[in-house]
Amino acid sequence: THRAAQSFVCVGTLPASTSALLIPVFTAIVLPLQPVWGRGPRDAFRAFHRDLDFVHKFMKPLLIGELAPEEPSQDHGKNSQITEDFRALRKTAEDMNLFKSNHLFFLLLLAHIIAMESIAWFTIFYFGNGWIPTVITAFVLATSQTQAGWLQHDYGHLSVYKKSTWNHFVHKFIIGHLKGASANWWNHRHFQHHAKPNIFHKDPDVNMLHVFVLGEWQPVEYGKKKLKYLPYNHQHEYFFLIGPPLLIPVYFQYQIIMTMITRRDWVDLAWAVSYYARFLLTYSPFYGILGAVLFLNFIRFLESHWFVWVTQMNHLVMEIDCEPYRDWFSSQLAATCNVEQSLFNDWFSGHLNFQIEHHLFPTMPRHNFHKVAPLVKSLCAKHGIKYQEKPLLRALQDIIRSLKKSGQLWLDAYLHK
Repeated sequence: THRAAQSFVCVGTLPASTSALLIPVFTAIVLPLQPVWGRGPRDAFRAFHRDLDFVHKFMKPLLIGELAPEEPSQDHGKNSQITEDFRALRKTAEDMNLFKSNHLFFLLLLAHIIAMESIAWFTIFYFGNGWIPTVITAFVLATSQTQAGWLQHDYGHLSVYKKSTWNHFVHKFIIGHLKGASANWWNHRHFQHHAKPNIFHKDPDVNMLHVFVLGEWQPVEYGKKKLKYLPYNHQHEYFFLIGPPLLIPVYFQYQIIMTMITRRDWVDLAWAVSYYARFLLTYSPFYGILGAVLFLNFIRFLESHWFVWVTQMNHLVMEIDCEPYRDWFSSQLAATCNVEQSLFNDWFSGHLNFQIEHHLFPTMPRHNFHKVAPLVKSLCAKHGIKYQEKPLLRALQDIIRSLKKSGQLWLDAYLHK
């Protein structure tokens, strides 16, 4: 087959500590018809790994040959000048020490999460388990959970410590013990998203299980095929009912638990169990076991709203399509937009308001995104690539506008094509 004729073959297995990063990226980065090591690491592969010398040992055996020039390649349309300019930009960022993290910054983030956890417990302990203290405590814990979600994201991307092992350990502590989730589940899902953002069949974040149709291509295809799993022309309305309220407390919670069990990921499961045990021991004396479980799901219900709106404002409103085979820089700009900087926006979104810079440089500490942003804007201006940045409120409203537009495209195609 055409796939079998490509330049790579997998030999042996990868160490567990490395496979969490390499496996999700392998199909998106190593399989395309272009040798990796002969011309130096490709931009996408380089973006995910801090220690290239270490991963070379595992990836180098995968290259067994190079396609002849006359063989068909999907990379022929890529802009080599953009690639060269982006690599120069990355080198400039490295020379400016923008990949060096401020450990105090991340320590303070962790401290304010632990402080909110403590305040939440003290509120119930001092004021009792009435409705008002309970609701206030739920909002405080939802805030701490959301901020812990942004913080685990930093360690998951290896953007805090130089040694990957330290990042992995703290990542498991935060996402496991502070949130009750799985580091390996997150890595497997999130790195696929980064490798191919907004690409159908490659980015799990745009796999909506027929609940929503996204972008301009998918709704037309569904309409032509007369697919109507739901009334998609109303998806901008039922989004409020099944999107933000259910993603974390229902879909993610079920998927995480089942993934850890079916993959026998006992380490991550132990970290998650430690979170549930801590939560039940803390709040069962006030609410009972059943009440504590309901309280936990109410917290996740609140957190889910925050998480969905922030994560979708950067991608859902952008181009969502099949693989266009662009260069790394162009592909990230097509699928990503920013939200204006402010102290509140930075904290509220965990600096994901700088989504463009984060996608271009996943291992860069978030406190340096604002420093590299002018360089990225300059490169965009040079090559006529649109750099989208908008106010927070407009970014949130654009989510609904995008869903409404896609739903109308589906209805038009369903009725007339």
